[in-house]
Amino acid sequence: MTTKLSLDTNDNPIPALRLKDSGAYSFSTGLTSVRNTAGFDADTRVISVYATQDAYLAFGDSVVSAAATDHFFPAGTYYDFAIGGDGTGHNTHIAALRIYTDGVVYISEKE
Repeated sequence: MTTKLSLDTNDNPIPALRLKDSGAYSFSTGLTSVRNTAGFDADTRVISVYATQDAYLAFGDSVVSAAATDHFFPAGTYYDFAIGGDGTGHNTHIAALRIYTDGVVYISEKE
């Protein structure tokens, strides 16, 4: 199989994505759920997320809302999430809800 990815010493592809131009977002978390205002590009399949405080995260469309029953995301963690592609549904938004303290969620689209 041909690939444009870099290869390791055993000629295996290294799964690396570049940061998308104009694909950086951030928003503050609080007592109510917040989400990115602009949706992710249709061709974005992976986003990286970093939170300054513990938060609950939810993925979905332009009306997604995070709740205390959603996925826990620990502060200080940098993590990549798949948001669609390869025939699956495409999440256009991420929502966050603070747990104890207000914080900031940073998001980077990758391609």
